[in-house]
Amino acid sequence: MSEIIDELLADAGERMTKSVESTNVEFASVRTGRASPALLDRVVVDYYGAPTPLKQLATINAPEVRLLSVQPFDQSSIKVIEKAIMETDLGLTPSNDGKLIRLSIPELNEERRRDLVKQVRHIAEEGRIAIRNVRRDIMHDLRELRSEGEVGSDDEHRGEVELQKLTDARINDLDGFLKGKEAEIMEV
Repeated sequence: MSEIIDELLADAGERMTKSVESTNVEFASVRTGRASPALLDRVVVDYYGAPTPLKQLATINAPEVRLLSVQPFDQSSIKVIEKAIMETDLGLTPSNDGKLIRLSIPELNEERRRDLVKQVRHIAEEGRIAIRNVRRDIMHDLRELRSEGEVGSDDEHRGEVELQKLTDARINDLDGFLKGKEAEIMEV
């Protein structure tokens, strides 16, 4: 195969791997029965008129299995942080003692577990779509190279086959992460 096709495949592999990693980070922000500081990654606080990620405004710890603590760097921001946490779809109720916000992670009931599994599957599907979009872009580039006469049809076909193998491998990685997250959610 030509050097150009190898570069395209390397680029595709890198972009697909980033899609898998990004999806895995999103999985971490989905609540399970355990406390994890990553649960609050999606929380954005309106801090003096600017949307600011919570982790830039406070220290987030998991001192116990079912408890998160949020300690704001600026004590005057405690009310807006509390409000932002309540407005998320996490289903957590903050308790504030003036210096620290505590979030108790309740046990998940069966219905909530099923909802979370649906949410995780949706995130995984978005990841698969991102991977397929990379494949589509690279396929387009391969066809363009052939039509411009820079590579032959045999090289183009070999490139497409390699690209499909790469796509299948990344989607399998994603499905493996999905299975692990589903098992974590359904664990009682």
